[in-house]
Order: sequence, then structure tokens, then C-alpha cells
Amino acid sequence: MAEQQANEDIKAMTFEQALEALERIVDDLERGDVPLDQSIRIYERGEALKAHCDRLLKAAEDKVEKIRLSRDGKPAGVEPLDPD
Repeated sequence: MAEQQANEDIKAMTFEQALEALERIVDDLERGDVPLDQSIRIYERGEALKAHCDRLLKAAEDKVEKIRLSRDGKPAGVEPLDPD
């Protein structure tokens, strides 16, 4: 519960802000000079940041559309970019 409250700020982050914070966490963990208990906390924050980035990317993908062209090359509407 405390870690959820500690990560509440993530919801307000833009994709770029969350990605930058995630990159800092990765750098800190790769250096290996972070105490174990702090490593666990920042790893968990990294997981929350990653999930937030994934949600934002999915939302952006849902908004991206491909312009359909008629046989003569004129715009004829839009369709999902990747209709799965």
C-alpha cells in the first residue's frame, strides 16, 4: 500500500517524463552501488513506470489512423493503422 502511494505521481507523468525516470532507475541499478532494500524499491517503481509507459503507448496506438486513398489517389477516409 505504501509503495502504491509512493508511485501516485506516475499517473500524472507524460510518456517522456516516465521514460526519463525509468532510464534513471536502470542507470542506478546497472551501476550496482545502490543498497539492496533501495534497489528493490526503485525496481518496483521502475515496473510501475514501465506499465504507465505501456498504457500511454497503447492509447497513442489506438489513436493512430491510416488514411485510405481511393483508386485515383484521393483521400477516402481513415482506418486503423494496424487492424488486428
